[in-house]
Amino acid sequence: MNLKQRLTEPTPFLCPGVYDALSALLAEQAGFEGLYLSGASIAYTQLGRSDVGLTTYSEVVDVLRRITERVSLPVVVDADTGFGNAVNVQRTVRGLEQAGGAMIQLEDQAFPKRCGHLDGKALISQGEMVGKIKAALDARQHECTLILARTDALAVEGWERAMARAQAYAEAGADALFIEALRSEEQLSQAAQLFAHRLPMLANMVEGGKTPVLSATRLGELGFKIVIYPGGTVRALTHAMQGYFKSLHQTQSTTAWKDRMLDFDQLNAVLGTPELLARAKGYAADAHQE
Repeated sequence: MNLKQRLTEPTPFLCPGVYDALSALLAEQAGFEGLYLSGASIAYTQLGRSDVGLTTYSEVVDVLRRITERVSLPVVVDADTGFGNAVNVQRTVRGLEQAGGAMIQLEDQAFPKRCGHLDGKALISQGEMVGKIKAALDARQHECTLILARTDALAVEGWERAMARAQAYAEAGADALFIEALRSEEQLSQAAQLFAHRLPMLANMVEGGKTPVLSATRLGELGFKIVIYPGGTVRALTHAMQGYFKSLHQTQSTTAWKDRMLDFDQLNAVLGTPELLARAKGYAADAHQE
């Protein structure tokens, strides 16, 4: 079943945020159906920087390739603004599709963009974004590669203009809609009532952000078909690493942290090292001698 088919089912498609092949592997092993490759999380982990438009196309496509080579889950990939104009969008879509992206997200912020839950955002015109969506649709090679249109207009232009932009993006042919930084459960419900009967809608859960964090079950009841927790993985990782580094620095050993980490064999079991070595042994020269 591809992602387009999955989104016709009644239960929401829940995606944790990932940022590299290891986090993707762990999410797959935990039983998730799909993944969200967060542009913010790439900035956090690959650059050690904030989500303020510093991530580039080549960094995103490189991380995506590593993920799709390691896991088989569909990946919703954050392509920010498409990294330029409509022609740049087409290159971005082709590259991310070839790298294995199942759904490619494009937003209507001006460059340099910033996290949707930060203040001070700026937008391109509605007409330019419509052109980008059409360019993206023309660039994809397969209809099962979906284009997700995101608008950040709520914080910049207000509710009515945000809904008008969402309407225009749906009419332009977007496969799914993402209205960023809805401020309350009431706004989530109102947006879903306007658009969820027409095409799948995505809800973005950001811990400490402008949107209340609800369960995927509740968001499904409101009408959302895709639910992402894009930065939770990095927030949990950062909290754990702060504790680990503090302990190591203070105690000069990892002993105090031993019950909160995997040992050498446990980590190799997660990675599939025994199976990998066994497969390599099957190709060894002495395995083929008469």
